[in-house]
Amino acid sequence: MASARITFACTCEDTMPLDGRVIARGCGGGAPRMAEQLCQSQLDRFLAALGEGVPVTVACTAQAPLFAEVAEDAGFTGPLDFVNIRETAGWAREAKAAAPKMAALIAAAAVPMPATALVPLKSEGVTLILGRDEVALAAAERLAGTLDVTVLLDGTAPVQPRRSADFPVARGKARGATGWLGAFEVVVDGHAMPRPSSRTAYEWGPRRDGAVSRCDLVLDLTGGAALFPTHELRQGYLRADPADAAAVERAIGAAKELVGEFDKPRFITFEAGLCAHSRNKRVACTRCLDLCPTGAITPGKESVQISAEICAGCGACAAVCPTGAASYALPDSGSLLKRLRALLLTFREAGGESPVLLVHDAEHGEPLIDALARHGDGLPARVLPLRVNEVSQLDLAFFLSAFAWGAAQIRLLMRGHRSHGTEGVFRNIGFALETLAGLGVPDHGAPRAAAIETDDPFTLGEALAALPRRGLPFPPATFVALGTGREVLRQAGRALAEGAQRRDAVLPMPALAPFGQAQVAVEGCTLCLACTMVCPTGAFTANPETPQLRFLEDACVQCGLCATTCPEKVITLEPRLNLAPESSQMRVVKQEDPFCCESCGKAFGVKSQIDRVTRKLTESGHWMFRDSGQLALLRLCEDCRPFAATDARIDPYAGPARPVAKTTEDWLREAERAKRDAE
Repeated sequence: MASARITFACTCEDTMPLDGRVIARGCGGGAPRMAEQLCQSQLDRFLAALGEGVPVTVACTAQAPLFAEVAEDAGFTGPLDFVNIRETAGWAREAKAAAPKMAALIAAAAVPMPATALVPLKSEGVTLILGRDEVALAAAERLAGTLDVTVLLDGTAPVQPRRSADFPVARGKARGATGWLGAFEVVVDGHAMPRPSSRTAYEWGPRRDGAVSRCDLVLDLTGGAALFPTHELRQGYLRADPADAAAVERAIGAAKELVGEFDKPRFITFEAGLCAHSRNKRVACTRCLDLCPTGAITPGKESVQISAEICAGCGACAAVCPTGAASYALPDSGSLLKRLRALLLTFREAGGESPVLLVHDAEHGEPLIDALARHGDGLPARVLPLRVNEVSQLDLAFFLSAFAWGAAQIRLLMRGHRSHGTEGVFRNIGFALETLAGLGVPDHGAPRAAAIETDDPFTLGEALAALPRRGLPFPPATFVALGTGREVLRQAGRALAEGAQRRDAVLPMPALAPFGQAQVAVEGCTLCLACTMVCPTGAFTANPETPQLRFLEDACVQCGLCATTCPEKVITLEPRLNLAPESSQMRVVKQEDPFCCESCGKAFGVKSQIDRVTRKLTESGHWMFRDSGQLALLRLCEDCRPFAATDARIDPYAGPARPVAKTTEDWLREAERAKRDAE
């Protein structure tokens, strides 16, 4: 029977050792097909494998374009995957011990990654150039042949008019802007058109504020403050210092390329129904709003709103979203966790010990790893690189799952100058360390999870080599990550607790932790159940059969909607990670007997509520409930109350007795009568 997948492992002209017996552990049951120069003299072996009609993995990324072209020419339509074992394992000082890593990398590469949805953008080249001097006009002249250009000068410097008006020139200062490539709106104050008689410098006509310019591109050459936060991430907004000729030239070149139809990944999948931002005009969770560096997230009526066109894909929102309403989609967290599990468990099965998970991106991380392999000692044999789109996308479920599957340490490879949107992932690192510390897992002098922030490959190598060679004090779990990110987080946490023999652990957590309990001061609770109507996850629920408030700790995300909504202000939040089985069981917070209608005996409301309302109305002397008959209506159900009010001729809309109106004649008559009585 043929293998389910063919894997090629090439020594790259014998520049790295390969242990086929160990590498076979990552090849899905079949031994790898070995080669020394697969991309050239032994290419026929690759062609022969394509004819077998099964998926193929080539342990080489340097020649991936060549293999892909050959496969296309051969009519191969099956899965063709590539994995780098040369720069990540074979070209290293510890290459002879790297066979378990190679097996793990091959196994992880075989995990399929689903396609990511795309967001279409269209630009017709309508360009607004913001400037202050001649630089803006010179840029417009360069772009006028390609783009539909309008220049907006701020009027701070005299500018000589051009001999012919090849493009519109106006005066104004951009007050603000919204939008993205193909759909910008710029609000302009002091907008004015030039006078035709302008001679040595532009003279301007009448000005007006609040003018709106709609365009596809914005080229900002004012040298002032940017119109957008983290402007470098806003597609279609180009900015350069007018005093820097090279920067202006780069911006002009980039503008010429931004005409046509474009696709960008839809980085975030968002389910508004799960969002815990607000209910009933009460704002609660703002975690994503506080961290989004681009302004792609804005408050909405019941949930936040995420603009896929503006989103730059840092993943900060997905990293901190407590409910899973915002989840990363490049790839989705479920597929990433499958790849992570295959990487760690295969490494262990192939004989590796104390693995260090090195999470990196393609733009910054891969060049450093490549340089370390070519000019240094390469990655240590126990360091397992895992590429993601953005390191800042990682949620807490990723960290706890990695530790549960056997990672001894986790290191995130980041730029020396910290990028935007990383606050969330550092927060998750803190939560993960709190969890391990609470379970009594020693760190042996180095944090189990941390970031390596450097742009130097040799600093990277030194930091990895210095890590202690001590794994977790219990064997890895093998659970399969199923369900939402929150469900996986619980699975991983309980696997760690079981390994540490702390099955009933209740670990205190810092503020903003996405789990915990909501404590209710029972004596002040009136069972109004307002908390159950706003809870986005069903942590607080009511019992339809009897007056009862119930709480499920596993579902609580510490959003605070219950606390802000409670009219009695008796709910407080306590962030903690409860790994005991009881946290997944519904518990009754408060229960009372129902109040029965004094006419028909039907159960409705709660006795304490009826007594409390009656007492307050009596004490306040409310005009609608001044006598016992009116108060008695409160002790009847909604079916009996109208009949009792009708029989007693009680008008619920009747106000207090009004004084008799007096005319002028009445006042004069009373005055005359009083005068006679006095005489």
